[in-house]
Amino acid sequence: MRLGLVCNDCATEEANYTTTRLGLKALEMGHDVWLMGVADLANDPDDSVRAWARAAPDTSYRTSADYLAAVQGDGARVERIAVDDLDVLFLRNDPAADLGTRPWAQSAGFVFGQRAAARGVIVVNDPSSLASARDKMYFQHFPKEVRPRALISRSVEDIGKFVEQEGGRAVLKPLQGSGGTSVFLVQPNDMGNLHQMIEAVSRDGYVIAQEYLPLAREGDTRLFLMNGLPLTVDGKYAAFRRISAEGDVRSNVHVGGKTAKAEVSDEMLKIAEIVRPKLARDGMFLVGLDIVGNKLLEINVFSPGGLGIAAKLEEVDFTAAVIEALEKKVTYRSDAKGELSNLELAML
Repeated sequence: MRLGLVCNDCATEEANYTTTRLGLKALEMGHDVWLMGVADLANDPDDSVRAWARAAPDTSYRTSADYLAAVQGDGARVERIAVDDLDVLFLRNDPAADLGTRPWAQSAGFVFGQRAAARGVIVVNDPSSLASARDKMYFQHFPKEVRPRALISRSVEDIGKFVEQEGGRAVLKPLQGSGGTSVFLVQPNDMGNLHQMIEAVSRDGYVIAQEYLPLAREGDTRLFLMNGLPLTVDGKYAAFRRISAEGDVRSNVHVGGKTAKAEVSDEMLKIAEIVRPKLARDGMFLVGLDIVGNKLLEINVFSPGGLGIAAKLEEVDFTAAVIEALEKKVTYRSDAKGELSNLELAML
């Protein structure tokens, strides 16, 4: 299998990223693996899709850090490859990471992904669906029973009224964004500063004012779904708990949150079942659900991370299962002889 992994920028990838782990595992399983940033993609005059891509020398690597160093180093294979000749293009770039710095890059992954899919490459997650999920408004298309109450607006008056109706306690965050950036917990004694909080969040666009879930104080659980179902290996779920740092509403690991083994409950599995039909319709091959109690905080469809954390806590390798699922898609495409759409292949 020829596999292309699209990230934001090859130079900024890190050894603990899920994308790096997937690349190393695919190489270990005998596949031809290429890493490319969104800026490396091109549509040629003949309408073929190409990219300046990097591949590690075909040898064994002890760790993901060794593998990434080989991909990023001077000894890497650097070629202008034909993306059209890949079997699978895995879109792992996060548009929110380019917000404000490289606005042109936010849509590049799914735009070029659409071109590649039209030319017969299996592209996951489905690029046309990713185009409609580039911000958190996508979350509003899922059943109300799994979502906290929320208002999306730029109106200070509307947001203030919502917070009052919530008893003076709510979470404010940007409609576009990730990683816990510009997230505020409004408490009843903060109402005097509400205007300033709204102003800070709205600098990047619309504001989500969301019901505060008291259980969020204990953190949340990231549960991975693959092909619409909870990802399991040897009876263990690809999941982990994220525990907020003291005094911080955010549980994101890179802002101080800690991780722990998850107890996947029947409530969590019910949530996964409720959201599965839409994820399947949208061709969302690999996603991460962030769950608190019986509610979803977010659905991560762009580069959901943490498979390495789950693997360490559960002592099983989840990346191999992901690569094996991609191998099956390539077989299905060959057997179907062009009769299956990208949307269908993404979830088989």
